[in-house]
Amino acid sequence: MKIGIPKEIKNNENRVALPPAGVYELVQEGHEVLVEANAGIGSTFSDEAYRAVGATIVANAADVWAADMVMKPLPEEYSYLRAGLLLFTYLHVAANPELAKALMSSKVRAIGYENVQLANGALPLLSPMSEIAGRMAVQIGAQFLEKIYGGKGVLLSGVPGVRKGQVTIIGGGLAGTNAAKMALGLGAQVTILDVSIPRLQELDQLFDGQVQTLFSNRFNIEAAIQQADLVIGAVLLPGKKAPNLVTREMVKTMAEKSVIVDIAIDQGGIFETEDRVTTHDDPTYIQENVIHYAVANMPGAVPQTATLALSIATLPYAKQLAADPEKALRTNAALARGVIAFDGHFTLKEAAQDLAIDAVELSELI
Repeated sequence: MKIGIPKEIKNNENRVALPPAGVYELVQEGHEVLVEANAGIGSTFSDEAYRAVGATIVANAADVWAADMVMKPLPEEYSYLRAGLLLFTYLHVAANPELAKALMSSKVRAIGYENVQLANGALPLLSPMSEIAGRMAVQIGAQFLEKIYGGKGVLLSGVPGVRKGQVTIIGGGLAGTNAAKMALGLGAQVTILDVSIPRLQELDQLFDGQVQTLFSNRFNIEAAIQQADLVIGAVLLPGKKAPNLVTREMVKTMAEKSVIVDIAIDQGGIFETEDRVTTHDDPTYIQENVIHYAVANMPGAVPQTATLALSIATLPYAKQLAADPEKALRTNAALARGVIAFDGHFTLKEAAQDLAIDAVELSELI
């Protein structure tokens, strides 16, 4: 199979779909890998490093998108979509109806990393970025709490005789857990809210009672964010748009120049006051006197770590798809769950309701 790796064009998106080590494995299995010139520079992988493992470096994106499978689309790239193309990347389609329409009208075969799901509910291709985003959310929040970045001037660790900063995390999944680890590491007071009592019990044991766990309902959310210096949104409903959990009235109760960091912004966000997705160039805005950080590609700021972590997870699936796409989808249930669109049909039932689209069972198409 001919596999294409384009250069990312999103604002400050320095990740690349595969590092040279991943390309090497595909080449060794007899596949041809086309890498757009300078695609890996942001992650410190040179064109020469890709050439050394057998990749072909091409000068323009169109040649890369002519491949059989492309690993990574933004509105500017919809023109490259075509019938028969296998697209394997993050898509987050539930919050992007324009993308859903493009995938269907072009008749591509699109698989979203974020929707590949194991039988136990784990999301193996989303997990690395959830871990990174969770950890980044705290250090980003700590930065924007500093007065020189417009914040209220609170040090999360506090000092002897002065209160510690209060971090509230809404969502106790992988991203929320990693955020809690970082916040505790900085010495903050941490509260985690989740709708699953078994998960809250696990978190209580994991952190040996050092975090406050609360059942996530309107009353507890309102009370928890009112006293928070930093609120982190870490809610994920696989395949679906993020639920709106924090109202504008709740945000109004937060202290002036407190900070919100929403990891769920790529799925639409959980805060009513979020009116746009931001970029690394201009990451924040203020609503109701509270700083909102709403960058959808947070791990793009640490591309070397993110690219290596992602490729470890994605490469086994990419190899199966490259060997025989339809066989891979018939025999690998986790991979089949990731299919969003197939030959003009929408197949991701979890997102279909949010998008008001009729979904077709993949088994009827292959």
